[in-house]
Amino acid sequence: MLVSYQWVKEYFPNLAVSAEELGERITRGGIEIEGVEHLDAELSGIVVGEVLTCEKHPNADTLNKCTVGVGEAEPVQIICGAPNVAAGQKVVVARVGAKLPGGIKIKRAKLRGEVSEGMICSLQELGFEGKTIPKAVADGIFVLPEEVVVGSDASELLGLDDAILDMAITPNRADALSMIGVAYEVGAIVDQKPELKAIPAPETQGDVTDYVAVRVQDTDTTPFYGMQVIKDVTIGTSPLWLQTKLMKAGIRPHNNVVDITNYICLKYGQPLHAFDYARIGSKEIVVRLATDGEEIVTLDGETRKLSAGHTIITNGSAPIAIAGVMGGESSEVIETTTTVALEGAIFASSYVGKASRELNLRTEASIRYDKGSDAWKVEQALQHGAALIAELTGGTLVGGVASVDNREKVANKIETTLTRINRVLGTEISDAEIVSIFAKLQFDLEVSGDELAITVPSRRWDITIEADIFEEVARIYGYDKIPSTLPISISAGHLTTEQAARRTIRRYLEGAGLNQALTYSLTSKEAATQLALSTETAVALSMPMSEEHSHLRTSIVPQLLKAASYNVARNNNSVALYELGTVFYATEGDNLPRETEHLAGLITGNWQENDWQKQVKKVDFFVLKGIIEGVVTKLGLTDQLEWKQAEKQDLHPGRTASIWLADKEIGYVAQVHPSLAAELDLKETYVFELSAAELLAAPKTAVTYHTIPRYPAMTRDIALLVNKEVSQAALENEIKSQAGKLLHNIQLFDIFEGEKLGADKKSMAYTLTFLDPERTLTDEEVTKANQAIVSALESKFDAVIR
Repeated sequence: MLVSYQWVKEYFPNLAVSAEELGERITRGGIEIEGVEHLDAELSGIVVGEVLTCEKHPNADTLNKCTVGVGEAEPVQIICGAPNVAAGQKVVVARVGAKLPGGIKIKRAKLRGEVSEGMICSLQELGFEGKTIPKAVADGIFVLPEEVVVGSDASELLGLDDAILDMAITPNRADALSMIGVAYEVGAIVDQKPELKAIPAPETQGDVTDYVAVRVQDTDTTPFYGMQVIKDVTIGTSPLWLQTKLMKAGIRPHNNVVDITNYICLKYGQPLHAFDYARIGSKEIVVRLATDGEEIVTLDGETRKLSAGHTIITNGSAPIAIAGVMGGESSEVIETTTTVALEGAIFASSYVGKASRELNLRTEASIRYDKGSDAWKVEQALQHGAALIAELTGGTLVGGVASVDNREKVANKIETTLTRINRVLGTEISDAEIVSIFAKLQFDLEVSGDELAITVPSRRWDITIEADIFEEVARIYGYDKIPSTLPISISAGHLTTEQAARRTIRRYLEGAGLNQALTYSLTSKEAATQLALSTETAVALSMPMSEEHSHLRTSIVPQLLKAASYNVARNNNSVALYELGTVFYATEGDNLPRETEHLAGLITGNWQENDWQKQVKKVDFFVLKGIIEGVVTKLGLTDQLEWKQAEKQDLHPGRTASIWLADKEIGYVAQVHPSLAAELDLKETYVFELSAAELLAAPKTAVTYHTIPRYPAMTRDIALLVNKEVSQAALENEIKSQAGKLLHNIQLFDIFEGEKLGADKKSMAYTLTFLDPERTLTDEEVTKANQAIVSALESKFDAVIR
């Protein structure tokens, strides 16, 4: 919430702290101030001017030559390009030497041969955001009211001599979503009582019962609904003070009636809604639940399809507003409106929040209803809003309020003790100081010896239990004053098994030359399921920021491919990345998505660069396969690992392998299909992705250590001619099964294919190492084991020993 420092000072005329100091003290009190912006930090030399004459520039069709009075003996000539500039207007003028936001300094200049001694300013040029500026002057200059004094300080007139505190409101402090709530918070911090002015009480005519009757069908949805009527109104522009208050709070002014409802919402945290009484279509207001498929065109011009869980305001039959979210276009206040029906209500937050989310419609009203509001201030806010409408539109307030009240008055009384407060907080705050803290908060307090009974006002509906009282004492006393202590018993911390395994994975991959990447979990609909390990449904966001970020990812690899493409486009051609992160799968109904942890990696470019000792080595399938084997070995899972040839969309059909762990498929390693790589401007690129959850959960083989063998090993080389479809893994497994316990190691050192061998043949050569740690082997033993291997290979694979 954007909080005006000047507005705060209206409640504290004697406030002596600066905006920065106030922001710091509020932050220390538990509500973070994300920043303090002085609106006039880059602004000087702007005054009120009056356009005396205005004529077309002789040498430019889009420019106007104006004579402007600025409160001095002689007027100045200013060339202005605004389409709405005209003689007789009071405007904001930046004199020669003035400074504007963005480092702009106004200088005397010649525009198409005519001298310009200043600038007639638009609101954007004065630092207001475009989205907060009235649409009528969005493309031109801002015209000031007639009564302003020529030559006076325009920054003060527009409220730019102010500082804006950007307040980050947490869900438990929704009371601070109103200026009165902020005033009570500031009062507690600076130990001053806010000065709240009395609500004006204009004269009334007639009785509201002659205009409207209110009925609530579902009392659970609407604890209170009230309506007042103001007749003979004139719709027009709001006074300058109201417009500037709204713009500084980030709200665009519309007209005097709508602006008053927004002002009351800011002041009280209580949304109001204004209907054109003549366009409601009946004298009855019925609040009910919508029926499935019922439709309403809202104020933004969109047709909304409603469901049975949405509370609506009707004229007895047709919906005219979505309760607590947005009004309907059919009853909107327009320029010809003469009678206003003003709604002030309390709607159940569960119903408003559900409607807001399902309709993808988040408004200032729905935010406040969703977080909660003071159920006992609605009548005050409604009364104030109606009185202001009567005052600023020249209308007449109709007497009485048409209302239905289903509220249950509950005294929020919490009991504790002085001793318990200090014991829980670890402090030694005196009894008098604790009593003083509740006085600052303006909580009613009854003290009986050590016992306290605190009556919490309705404006602090977040305080419900004893722990909340402890928090209030702590933050007003000062979190920085609470002493730091060490636990009585201190034990050494340690990593869990999973934490240690994650650290092992990261250290190994970084040691192997891969850099850790942190990519976005949100992606497009097309990329959401690309290269995923599972065929489960991706999660679609109900309110995405953009189409590119509309779904939660089910695979990490597409994001790594984007990162690699980004790097290569900037001449970083050798990229090696990994990410240990989360992917998401949709679940049935409204249940939260299922999250699971994945490990993914990518390499492209050169694995080894050229220098005087080494030659260039490009990345290939086996580099990445070896890295994965290294990770698995580090985790103690080598015996469970298995590779199988596979095919997967967007991956190379001949260079893709599935990764299996203990007979369960957990991932893949592959070359990216050349067509996909070409789309991303990548050369040969290899990726892997596997379920980190399965890796971390798998039973690990304990690390065992052996003494260095005292006895020599014996080696035999064996070269086999086999059919091309025979896999290396099948040959290796057969060799291991036949060699017995004497086989210490097996190493493939050559693969050869050529015309001399035959088109469907290949030669594979292995070095077999035999060893017995307890004795020296004999030639006969090794030869026997070698012959057993040869016989098995000849029999099972039709292998020919070369």
